[in-house]
Amino acid sequence: MVTDPVCRMQIDEKKAAGTSEYKGKTYYFCALSCKTRFDQDPEKFTKQQ
Repeated sequence: MVTDPVCRMQIDEKKAAGTSEYKGKTYYFCALSCKTRFDQDPEKFTKQQ
């Protein structure tokens, strides 16, 4: 299980709706809308971790 960095939902990485690479790390998303938000401003969502 991984955490969607946008909505903080726990998801199975094998069932993720999308992924993005940022600074050498893969991020997993529950929905394409979360991926889109992340891709627009990844720094905003990676600072929370």
